[in-house]
Amino acid sequence: MWSYAWHALDRLLFGPASAGAGPLGLALRALRYPYAVARDLWRGQINLRAMSLVFTTLLSLIPLLAFSFAILKAFGAHRDLEPIVLEFFRPVGASAGELTQRVMQFVDRVSSGLVGSLGFVLLAWTLLDTLKKVEDSFNFLWRVEQPRSFARRVSEYLGMLIIGPILLVGFLGLTHAALASPPLQLVQGVPPLRRMLQAGLGLAPYAMVTALFTVLYMFIPNTHVKLRPALTGALVAGVAWAAVGRAFTGMVVSSTRLTIVYAGFAVIVAVLMWTYLGWLILLAGAQLSFYLQNPSYLRLGLTELRLSGAELEQLALRLMYLLGRAHLTGAPRWSINALAGELAVPALAVAQIAGALERASLLAVTDRDELIPGRDLGRITLNEILEVARSQSSGHQTGPVLLAPAIERLSARLEAARRECCGGRTLRDLLEEA
Repeated sequence: MWSYAWHALDRLLFGPASAGAGPLGLALRALRYPYAVARDLWRGQINLRAMSLVFTTLLSLIPLLAFSFAILKAFGAHRDLEPIVLEFFRPVGASAGELTQRVMQFVDRVSSGLVGSLGFVLLAWTLLDTLKKVEDSFNFLWRVEQPRSFARRVSEYLGMLIIGPILLVGFLGLTHAALASPPLQLVQGVPPLRRMLQAGLGLAPYAMVTALFTVLYMFIPNTHVKLRPALTGALVAGVAWAAVGRAFTGMVVSSTRLTIVYAGFAVIVAVLMWTYLGWLILLAGAQLSFYLQNPSYLRLGLTELRLSGAELEQLALRLMYLLGRAHLTGAPRWSINALAGELAVPALAVAQIAGALERASLLAVTDRDELIPGRDLGRITLNEILEVARSQSSGHQTGPVLLAPAIERLSARLEAARRECCGGRTLRDLLEEA
């Protein structure tokens, strides 16, 4: 039943009705985004990533706070971490204050023995490994196959771990100073303005969560993420975080079953559940950001991309045709994402075939990641393009080859017919014919 429902939604949102220019078509195209995120969550791959990050978070929470505590001690601002920790634990209800106090006491003891010792280096290494796991999850959602190099990981992650807490605490300090300034004190004396100020302060935590999510979406994946998709995904995730946090707090406060079943472990269970929900929301927002920047993946989702041999040949020919036409007419050069949008093919497929064509010296990539023909169009034969597409391997290791002379003769005749059809025609010939 559920499979039928998902297929029906897929046909509705990606069918002929969604291609119209009217309000119905616009609404169907807009609904593709929540549908795609909900579908991926239903299939469970994002949920598994969130579950693994719960374990990672529990192992790294104390090291992260201890590292930040040790960094901020040099500025005398280490106590400003407490309200941030309290905000994280707030959804678990009345136990949030006690949890925060215990964590801060433990962090204080741990960080006291770290400064200037080998333990500080080991702690930094633990946090680097933790951030690597977070990056792997974001790269999975963004279809990034190549993670950061070790040198980039050390420099960028350490910079984030050192500068991040300082910026966060500095922002909080500036906020407190602004609230205590004479102009805002005067504003509080005017009832309408005071209500507006209180409403703004009430929204401030959600604005901070949205800003934090935006930074994570832009800098954690090992790829270029544009500001607008990252901000939109972060805004949706921030609203979901606030809504789910309120609902979870109400559930924890009003539910007695949790305490009855788990007794003294009820707080631990609540923390685990909230951490899982937090990561699920964060990853769902990252997935939405990816779809906003790469709408060609909306229908494919997290499914492994498998093009047939005929589709690969067509894609290679069309790609080289567009590059050659732009070269001849002086039109703007093509990028991977622009080609994916023009050909209505996921960018991953375009990137794979473009990489194969580049290795065969049929195209080249400029410093601005633009694609251009690799040599003169009159020296790029159609047979070469087709051979590159036909030589793409799935990586599957085949067993012993069956000796069948009849099959070999048939394959040879088919290959000869293809070569005879293309003859000595080049990409330039194809363009001139068009």
